[in-house]
Amino acid sequence: MKKPNTPPQDTTRREFLGAAGAGAAALGALPLAGSALAAAPVQSRAEAPAKPADADNFYTSDRVGVQAVRFKNQYRMDVAGNLYLPKTLGRPAGNPALVVGHPMGAVKEQSANLYATKMAERGFATLSIDLPCWGGSDGPRNRVSPDLYAEAFSAAVDFLGARPEIDRERIGAIGICGSGSFVISAAKLDPRMKAIATVSMYDMGAANRHALQKSLTLPQRKAIIAEAARQRDVEFAGGPLKYTSGTLHELNAQSSPIEREFYAFYRTPRGEVTPAGATPQTTTHPTLTSNVKFMNFYPFNDIETISPRPLLFIAGDQAHSREFSEDAYARAAEPKELVWVRGAGHVDLYDRVGLIPWDRLAAFFLQHLAAAA
Repeated sequence: MKKPNTPPQDTTRREFLGAAGAGAAALGALPLAGSALAAAPVQSRAEAPAKPADADNFYTSDRVGVQAVRFKNQYRMDVAGNLYLPKTLGRPAGNPALVVGHPMGAVKEQSANLYATKMAERGFATLSIDLPCWGGSDGPRNRVSPDLYAEAFSAAVDFLGARPEIDRERIGAIGICGSGSFVISAAKLDPRMKAIATVSMYDMGAANRHALQKSLTLPQRKAIIAEAARQRDVEFAGGPLKYTSGTLHELNAQSSPIEREFYAFYRTPRGEVTPAGATPQTTTHPTLTSNVKFMNFYPFNDIETISPRPLLFIAGDQAHSREFSEDAYARAAEPKELVWVRGAGHVDLYDRVGLIPWDRLAAFFLQHLAAAA
């Protein structure tokens, strides 16, 4: 067993998590009890944090070929993706491949394409995907369906395994942020994923049931569920959709450090994308009535059954979300490893190419997706 190195004590982090109340989720902020977004104002960039010098979400490489692809999931829904192939692919067949999933509420152009490109530079065929109901994939916009999200990873393995240049016995997966919990959910039922890595993982079930540091009380949770149920009646009668969670569209003096962290990526040119079928007001915001489905999502239950396939958890030692990687690591069986990236926060590992441990990721997959002797 490789023991995780212990992150330094950070009392400031605990203080601002407490100040955030119901706090933040992978989208930016969980709703407080009884609150939901009907619409959001156009953001002001006046208080946007400076873009880190090494942030490169839209990185491209002349060493990698890319093509847009579409394929069906088990429910005959289209999943949209980008297939990246190294231009110096070592052989016409038998190559290792990786599926890469984006943060919850985002699209493949936000972080997933970057990871797919960088790993393709290291010799892997890679496939970044849009989760159903987001980006170019089928499904009504902004709906939450943990089962469909997990199924998208398995559908991507279907697609990759049928490619002539790929060895179906050498396919791994990477889940970023919320997709970390979706790929864990998928891997429990799909042994074709031979090695699994998560980066800045969020357990989207726990984040919605309890919020960070278990700051959401049971009465608050029940109030959110009740509001979502009332909203179903409104929408069934033809009323407008209501959205929740998501990244703030405007900062103010009371905005928490976590809110500012997500704003700096999703609401500035650093990572801002307006995908097809969405608007700036709905990007990263799931519908209130579907978001409560996360409260029935328990991706870490039975995580030990993934063994003997290896798990690698990567998180920033300053990340507000590090509790989820710690929890998954504690529950998982061997082989497993938890890697702390010193000085990194949660969003830093979306796009800061100088902090993301590319060589560690490559070494993990090269070791565990090695060709049979």
